[in-house]
Amino acid sequence: MSKIIRIGMDTSKHVFQLHGVDENEMPVLRRKLRRHQVLGFFAKLEPTVIGMEACGASHYWARQLAALGHKVVLIPPQYVKPYVDRGKNDAADAEAICEAMSRPKVKKRFVAAKTVEQQAAQMLIGVREALLRRRTQVSNAIRGHAAEFGLVAPKGLARIELLAEQIAQDVTIPPLAREMFLVLVGQYRHANAQVTELDARLMAFHRSNEQSLRLAEVPAIGPVTAASLVAKVSHPETFRCGRDFAASIGLTPKDHSTAGKLKLGVITRAGDETLRTLLVCGATAVIRQAKSRPPSPWLAELLKRKPPKLAAVALANKTARIAWKLMVSGQHYDPRKAQPQPNPANPEMRKQAA
Repeated sequence: MSKIIRIGMDTSKHVFQLHGVDENEMPVLRRKLRRHQVLGFFAKLEPTVIGMEACGASHYWARQLAALGHKVVLIPPQYVKPYVDRGKNDAADAEAICEAMSRPKVKKRFVAAKTVEQQAAQMLIGVREALLRRRTQVSNAIRGHAAEFGLVAPKGLARIELLAEQIAQDVTIPPLAREMFLVLVGQYRHANAQVTELDARLMAFHRSNEQSLRLAEVPAIGPVTAASLVAKVSHPETFRCGRDFAASIGLTPKDHSTAGKLKLGVITRAGDETLRTLLVCGATAVIRQAKSRPPSPWLAELLKRKPPKLAAVALANKTARIAWKLMVSGQHYDPRKAQPQPNPANPEMRKQAA
């Protein structure tokens, strides 16, 4: 058999499909393996390049195969789909992965494998986010059912306990409904206690990580955002520049330009939704503080031209670029470097510099 230069592997829960090619790009390996056969097969194989679609379990297999001496690359699934032939099956998927991993444009989109520590931190963030959604869901259920019996409370989670006291004191509520309220209030208190516990764990992770502490120096980045960036962005140096990093999160506009006419639409919303949400929320908080605290000249000029929500997205984009620079360089945040440099040809910039 000719020497295999790369292998595309389509993974699943139990069945793994392999497709390998030689130096002449001719298929020399088409094989289906069960889960328990994978490591034994690659242990006997000479070190080669193995490609997989990036997913939750792919990071585990990347670490295992790298320990056997192979080079493993992870490809976002959306960049594999264009190379799938007509018809959907495991063999076609493995062949598409093998083809995609050889393309120069796709090589720029490779995903770095995460360590077990990074996956643990990412799990902490994911579980906390799920509990926050569950707490909001239960609190809304309590409010909705209470309104059916004429009991309402102001906005805010802090008002749920007050509403629970009103429900307990209202003698007009039937016993069956009162029992259901006790179930919902119990779930709310349990979720709230778990969120508080995970907040403490997240803060401990933030304080123990030097990179997370440096990122938190940026005005629009708090401890949760900083810890999320550290956990989710394992190798920031894989991005060519800060713009590419912001684009990977989905904070750059869609390009619909044609016939020499520039047409930019809404942001792409690609990449990690949690990071994008946290960055936009942090930017929104900075804009709200601009009413009582003078903002930077760049943000002040932006708020004069654009609505606050658009300005928040623009600030989130800029924050992402600053975060990338800090992660790559290891430097601390310098507010002076974040400001635009004066342009001698622009009278307004000369006036601001003076």
